[in-house]
Parts: sequence; structure tokens; C-alpha cells
Amino acid sequence: MTLRLFLISLLAACAPATPRNAPILLFTGSGTSVGDVSAVETILRDHRLEYAPANSRQLNAMNESQLTAYRLMIVPGGNFIDMAKSLTPRTTANIHNAVQGGLHYLGICAGAFLAGDGKGSYNSLNLTSGVRFGFYAAEKQGVRKAAVAIASVGTRAIEHYWEDGPELTGWGAIVGTYPDGTPAVVEGPSGKGWVILTGVHPEAPESWRRGMTFTTPASVSNAYAGTLIQAALDRTWLPYY
Repeated sequence: MTLRLFLISLLAACAPATPRNAPILLFTGSGTSVGDVSAVETILRDHRLEYAPANSRQLNAMNESQLTAYRLMIVPGGNFIDMAKSLTPRTTANIHNAVQGGLHYLGICAGAFLAGDGKGSYNSLNLTSGVRFGFYAAEKQGVRKAAVAIASVGTRAIEHYWEDGPELTGWGAIVGTYPDGTPAVVEGPSGKGWVILTGVHPEAPESWRRGMTFTTPASVSNAYAGTLIQAALDRTWLPYY
């Protein structure tokens, strides 16, 4: 094999899947939780949704038009500060502009933080017209993870796994609320794109629940994760308050 063919094959191996084969772009780069990436992938596979993974280097190499070739970008949980550091300002600007142009976005926990406005303290996407999110109130009480009942319109509350997630006051329509009534799941347009943000982890597998007490089965929570992904993909309004 010539050097040129070797480099072409290497680049092809490193690049995310082509848009025509994958309507969903899943961020798997620095700062993401490996376990949460795996949990999201399980939900995507269960719903037979094709996706292309992209690490930080791959995402930094993509331009705005390459991003808008996808219908939905998913950013899972992890450490949003590390995510922000791994992406160049040009990349976050490209993602912001792609969403304004029609790319949809689903941010889970850290992905929701990243979607807000970093206001100069971290490299954010600012899909929320300048709104910056803080942590859910449990964080101030020293709680780092918990089973949290999320109320939605017209249905019984569902307990989801929460770990250092945001409270989403100030942007979008409220789809779900924490026990204290503050927003846990929100939705709304950002430019021509559709954005859904969640402070909890409905995609969390049963194994994450060890040592905790849940009254809602993981399967019910996981089904809700599928609902959020499909709604983000299809730009569908979920019932809201």
C-alpha cells in the first residue's frame, strides 16, 4: 500500500459515519462519560436509530455544513468543563450556527450545561439566548446523585437517575419538573433548530441504580429517553406546562 492510500484509509477510519447513513451525530469526546455514551448508544440501538460517533478531534475537524448534514446532535453526560476545553471556539461557534441553521440538539446533563451560555467562564454553545444554568438544588445540600421524581403533563411522575445535573430555569418550555417545581426537562427552538435539554439521565441502565431506591423501573425511564431522542430528531413538541 502506498503512503497516500494508507493516509486515506487512516482518515476514513477516524472520520464519523457519512450523514446519509447516520441522521444522528453522537459526541463521544473528552469530558463525556464513557458509561453514559454507552447508555445512549444502547437506547439508539434499541430504537434502531443510526448514529455516527465523533470524538473531540473529529468534531473539531468538522465545518458548519458537515454538521448541518445531520438532523440531530446528542451530547451526553460527563464533565461539561472538560468538554468545553476539548472543543475549539471555532467548533462551538460552528455547532451554534449549525443549530441556528436547522440542526437539532439533545443535551443530557453536561450536554445541557454546554448548551447554555458560559458567559466567558467556559467555551459554551449558547443555544439559549444568553441563559446560563446552575445546578439543581440538591447539589447545595451535598447530594451528588439521587433517584429524582420528574413530573410531566398528564402522566404520573417517573423517577430518573440524577447526578450533578442542571436546573433549567430561564429557557424553553417546561416539559418536566423536579420535586421542588423547577425545570428538569425543557424544549424549544433555537434559530431553525430544535433543542431538548434534560438535567436527569433517563437513559441510565439498571446498573447505575445500585445502592439507591427507585419505585420506577429502569425500563420506564429508558423508554422516556427514547421519547426524548425521537422528539428531538423529529422536532416534535412534547406536552409542556
